[in-house]
Amino acid sequence: MVKKALKILFILCWWFLLAGCDRAASADLYARVQEVRLDNGLKVLLWPENRAPVVTLQVWYRVGSRNEELGKTGISHLTEHLMFRGTEKYGPKVFSRQVQKFGGTDNAFTSRDYTAYYEIGPQTSLKMWLEMEADRMRNLKVSEELFRTEQQVVLEERRLRTEDDPVSFLIEDTVAAAYKAHPYQWPVIGWMHDIKSLRREDFLAYYGQYYQPNNATLVLVGDFEPEAALQEIRATFGKLPRGPEPPPFRPLEPPQQGKRQVSVHREAQLPFICLAYHVPNLGHPDAYALEVLSSILSQGRSSRLFQQLVYEKRLALDIGADYNLATACPSLFMVYAQPLPGKTVEELEQALEAELTRIKTTPVTDRELIKAKNQAESGFVMAQDSLFYRGMLLGRYQTIDSWQRLKELLPGIQAVQKKDVLRVAQQYLVPQNCTVGILHPVQTDRPIVGRYQGYGQIE
Repeated sequence: MVKKALKILFILCWWFLLAGCDRAASADLYARVQEVRLDNGLKVLLWPENRAPVVTLQVWYRVGSRNEELGKTGISHLTEHLMFRGTEKYGPKVFSRQVQKFGGTDNAFTSRDYTAYYEIGPQTSLKMWLEMEADRMRNLKVSEELFRTEQQVVLEERRLRTEDDPVSFLIEDTVAAAYKAHPYQWPVIGWMHDIKSLRREDFLAYYGQYYQPNNATLVLVGDFEPEAALQEIRATFGKLPRGPEPPPFRPLEPPQQGKRQVSVHREAQLPFICLAYHVPNLGHPDAYALEVLSSILSQGRSSRLFQQLVYEKRLALDIGADYNLATACPSLFMVYAQPLPGKTVEELEQALEAELTRIKTTPVTDRELIKAKNQAESGFVMAQDSLFYRGMLLGRYQTIDSWQRLKELLPGIQAVQKKDVLRVAQQYLVPQNCTVGILHPVQTDRPIVGRYQGYGQIE
C-alpha cells in the first residue's frame, strides 16, 4: 500500500515538474523570434531551433480571395498554381524537382486572407530555396499555353471539390448568402464562370500588383545561424526592388437584420444542415470566448453536441462547429450536422436549436470550461513540436495582423469565464444573425466525394 502511494506521489511530482517546464517553455516560446524588415519592405521572421538539421522556409503574401473582385474570383488560387510554372532561370516544374532532389518537400496554399509557399527539408538546401523563391517572386514567366493548361487544372479541381460534392456546394451557397457586401462571400477557388473567363492579362496584372517584397513576409524556422541566414536573405530577396503598395482593403459587411435561408436540391444520399452566424475575429475581446464555445460544443466525441445528438438522441451521423479567430476580417461561426438514415433534417434542426438554446440559457459546467481550456492549451503547445506549424503560426498571424498576437492567445483563452461563454452565445447565436442552409437530397447512384473542411483553405 505504502509502495503504491509512493509510486503515485512520484508520478504526480514528475507530472507537475513536466507541466511546469512546459508552461515555462510556452511562456518564453517566442523569445528567440527575430524580426527584421529589409529596405525593400520585406518582413523577415527568424526562429532558430537547432535540435535537428532541418529547416522550413515559408513566403507569405498578403493576398487572398478577399482581395479579388466579382468577375475575377479565383485569381488568387490560380496565381498560386501558376507560381509553379517556372521562370527563365528555373523552367516549368523545375522548382519542386530541385527541392525533392535533396530530400525536401514543397507546396503552397491559398486562403481568403493570404497565399503562402513553403519548403521543408535539409538545412543545406536553404540557400537554393532562397534563390528560387526570390526568383519567382518577380520573374515568373507564363505563356498563354501554360496559363490555359493550369486554368483547366483549376476548373477540374473545382468540379471535384465542389460541383460533385453536394455538402461543399451547400456550404458554399450558405456562406455566399450570409454576406451581402464582403468578399468573404465567394469561395477561395472562385466561381466556375469566373475561373473560365480569367485571361492571362488578368493574372499578369494581379501578380504584378501583389507579388512584391513589401507585400510579403519570409518566415524561417529550424537549424540555421541567424546572422548567416539573414546575409543570404539580403543577397537574394534584398536585391528585389520595392513595388507599388497594394490597394487598400475597404469592404465592410453591414449587420444582418434577419434570418436568411438557403435550400439546395442536389444528388445526395442524406440531407445536411448548416447554421452560419456572423462573429468577430482576432483582436476583439469576444474572440477567445467564441473559441471556447466552439470547443465545448463540438471538439471531440465527449463534446456537448456529439454527446447529445449522436450518442443519446441518435439523430445525427456527424455533427460539428467551426470557428477560426485568426482571420483578417470578422468571419462566421458555423454549426453543421448530418442526420442518421431514417431521421429527418427537420428533427435534427429542432434538436440543434434546442442545444443552442440550452447553452444560451444555462452556464456551462466547470468541467466543460476547464476541458475546453486544456484542449486549447495542449493543442497549441504540442503543435509547437512541428517546425512547419511554428512557421505557419508566425506567417499566418503576421499576415492577418501581427505575430505578436500569438503571445496573447493562451492568456486570452485561460481568462475566459463561464459568464463570457454564456454572453457570447446569447449575443451571436441568435436567429436574426443566422443563415440556415439545408441540403435536400435528390436520389442518385453517383458517389459522394469528400466532406466539408474548415478554415477555408485549399491547396
